Amino acid sequence: MLPTGYGIRPLAVEDAPALAAAYSRNREHLAPWDPRRTGEFFTEAAQRKDAEAKLESAALGLQHPWLLVHGDEVVGRVNLNNVVRGVFQSASLGYWVDHRHTGRGLATAAVGCALRRAVELGLHRVEAGTLVGNVASRAVLRRCGFEQYGVASDYLFIAGAWQDHLLFQRILHDRPAGAAAP
Repeated sequence: MLPTGYGIRPLAVEDAPALAAAYSRNREHLAPWDPRRTGEFFTEAAQRKDAEAKLESAALGLQHPWLLVHGDEVVGRVNLNNVVRGVFQSASLGYWVDHRHTGRGLATAAVGCALRRAVELGLHRVEAGTLVGNVASRAVLRRCGFEQYGVASDYLFIAGAWQDHLLFQRILHDRPAGAAAP
């Protein structure tokens, strides 16, 4: 459950100005956990283009992007990415919270919302990777029922270097592949 005054809703192209403001405001906060970004990334035009691409992918069922909001302000994101159907029935999870809004349970609530949606979609498994030093993210994942299942060396190029990640998963059900949620 999100704290009072906060909401979660699907991404829209019209969110580009608010996203540009959120990423600009959190540039330093997110830098250790994100790929290096050019100045263009923080513009409304780049955020509009990114939103359009994400929504095209969402229309194909390949991802589900949401925003965390506080009033009209974007204060974070949560996404189910790389949705794979067939015998895998899986997705990858990504999320972040604005530095001015951390410590309020928003990440845990957002991940919980994404997991509920994953169950509705009939997914069997959600995975997440986190940098070895990201203690806060590990805590969120564990609170949401994820278990660590491995370490991936040089997994992603983050903050200008190949970084090791801890790999987590949450098994959502044991129904046969493609079976609808109850």
